[in-house]
Amino acid sequence: MPRVGLFIPCYIDQLYPDVGLATVEVLERLGIEVDFPEGQTCCGQPMANTGCTPAAAPLAHRFVEVFSPYDAVVCPSGSCVAMVRVHYHEYFHGDPRYEALRPRVFELCEYLVDVLQVDRLPVKFPHKVGLHQSCHGLRELRLGSSTEQVVAPFNKARSLLEKIEGLELVEPTRPDECCGFGGTFAVSEEAVSCLMGRDRVADHLRAGAEILTATDMSCLMHLDGLIRRDQQPLRCMHIAELLAGRPA
Repeated sequence: MPRVGLFIPCYIDQLYPDVGLATVEVLERLGIEVDFPEGQTCCGQPMANTGCTPAAAPLAHRFVEVFSPYDAVVCPSGSCVAMVRVHYHEYFHGDPRYEALRPRVFELCEYLVDVLQVDRLPVKFPHKVGLHQSCHGLRELRLGSSTEQVVAPFNKARSLLEKIEGLELVEPTRPDECCGFGGTFAVSEEAVSCLMGRDRVADHLRAGAEILTATDMSCLMHLDGLIRRDQQPLRCMHIAELLAGRPA
C-alpha cells in the first residue's frame, strides 16, 4: 500500500480545515495510507511571490526534510505543488534529496488521475458546477490544456468531475482566465484583483453554475469573498469536497 504524506497549505489549515479532511477521505476511500507530518510548515510561496526569495529558503529545506520519507506527497493545491516542483531549484542547486522528492509531489487531482488512475467515484452531486482553472495548476503543472495551446484538449480535474453521478458541468465563455487572486497581488493591486474576480463570477453565473469549484482554495477564497459581498447566488466548494461526496 502506498504511504502518502499529506501536505496542507497554510490557508486550508487555518481557514478551511474541512478541505484537508475531505482530501484524506478521498485518498483513504481509495485504499491509500495517509500520514499528516506535524512538522510541516508553509512551502514559502508567499515570500517568493513578494520577492523575498531568501526568506523562503529555510521553508524549502524544511519541506524536503519532512516529506522525503514518503512514497508520494499529495496536496489539495496546485499553486503550492507548483512552488515545490517548479520553483525550489534555486534553493537546492541539484541536491539529490530534492531531485529525488520532486517527482513524487502531486496535486490531488493529478495523483488521482496519473498515479491511481481512478476510473469511478462512488459519490453523487446533483448540481450544476463551474470549474475554475487556477493558473499555477493549469500553466505550471499542466493539469489541463490551455486555450493558447494547439493541442488535444484535456483536463484532469474535469475528468474526475465527469465521474460524479448527477453532476453537470457548465461552460464559461473564458474557461482558463485568471481569477485575479495571485497571492499578494490581491493586496498590492486590490482594485484590479477584484475586477478580475467579478469577471470570473459573472462568466460562471451566465453559464448557469450553482457551485464553483477549483483545485486551489486560495482562488476560491478570493472569489467567495466577492460572491458574498455582492450577494450572488453561487457557492464555492473545493474539488476535494465534491470528490468526497460532501453535500452542497
